[in-house]
Amino acid sequence: MEFYKNLSALRLNITSPDEARLRDMLAKKDDADSKRLTKFLALADLTRTKGHPICELASRLFAIPDFKDFDHIQVPEIVRADQSFDLFNFPENHPARSASDTYFVDNEHILRTHTTIMWYYYMMSEEIKERVKKDLPLGVLSYGKVYRKDEIDRFHLNVFHQIDGVYLHPTSDMEVPFDELKNILGKIAKSIFGENIRYRFNEDTFPYTDPSVEMEVEVNGQWLEVLGGGMVRQSVLEKLGVDPKQYTGWAFGFGVERLAIISMELPDIRLLRSDDPRVTRQLVLGNKYREVSKYPPITRDISFVVPKGFFVNQYYDVIRDIGGDLVEEVQLLDTYEDEKKFGAGKVSYTFRVIYRSNDRTLVSDEVDVLQEKLYKETASQFKAELR
Repeated sequence: MEFYKNLSALRLNITSPDEARLRDMLAKKDDADSKRLTKFLALADLTRTKGHPICELASRLFAIPDFKDFDHIQVPEIVRADQSFDLFNFPENHPARSASDTYFVDNEHILRTHTTIMWYYYMMSEEIKERVKKDLPLGVLSYGKVYRKDEIDRFHLNVFHQIDGVYLHPTSDMEVPFDELKNILGKIAKSIFGENIRYRFNEDTFPYTDPSVEMEVEVNGQWLEVLGGGMVRQSVLEKLGVDPKQYTGWAFGFGVERLAIISMELPDIRLLRSDDPRVTRQLVLGNKYREVSKYPPITRDISFVVPKGFFVNQYYDVIRDIGGDLVEEVQLLDTYEDEKKFGAGKVSYTFRVIYRSNDRTLVSDEVDVLQEKLYKETASQFKAELR
């Protein structure tokens, strides 16, 4: 069977009046959350930053011959929550629907948590509606920044990059087999890690594909998860206004930073946004990163009591606001309740903040200033009693 013919090679840039209005609203507000979201939205999109390994990784994928005539779509970064979750079969109790995991701009809009949201914008575009009417195949790629509240450590950022792809073929011509998805994922792995990379598949579960798999690659004798994909759920097509009997096909999505870290054996994800020339000249896919210097960490603990309903991920954002890239890791050391000691409805937390710069030695006085600001913001923003 031959796939990926008669595609349209469109370049779609979807804009949203709601996004423009909400960006303007955030920029005019003076509260900590609005300032934080404005800062996140202003960060450079590294998938479109020439010379950066994140951009190079995306370019390698786009150069795969099968993707030559795929459409490319750029979609808003502020999107509706219902379109992000309801259309893609996220359960009502899924953590992503909560403000503990997702950045809400208002009650209805969020910073996009996945580039999979492009399915909605793609299927709603007039050009694609016409192709569906004509029973033509559809292939699309989307990439860019996504936003999720997350823990702080050397391998996670709350603003990162994702690539999604979808291919749908009219069933009147042929059914797309599951093995074709595996074939495509294998080509992606080879484009990034080289022709000799070993890979394997494990069963997985995603809300919008079934059956689904995760792909692992073998690096230095270890199997590491890098990609996920599956066959598009017919129920999702139906929600997007497409007759589920008309098309079958595959979809994939993955975080780009993880693949870049594996390719270069980076010890710290923060290096991908470094301006230090000793770092940036090493950021080449396939090049094993050599530590320029391992500066010593400075550790500080903070303990406090807060009313129940405190979100740990929201507190991580406050620490990021204050410490920025100087925060290497945050550990939750302890949490407990003691009604006699703290009162009803109160919880005690202890966090350890590890400060370390990638390009210089920190001094205690500098960290103490940051920690003192953290004390004040913890008390102010969370009505916390410091211990």
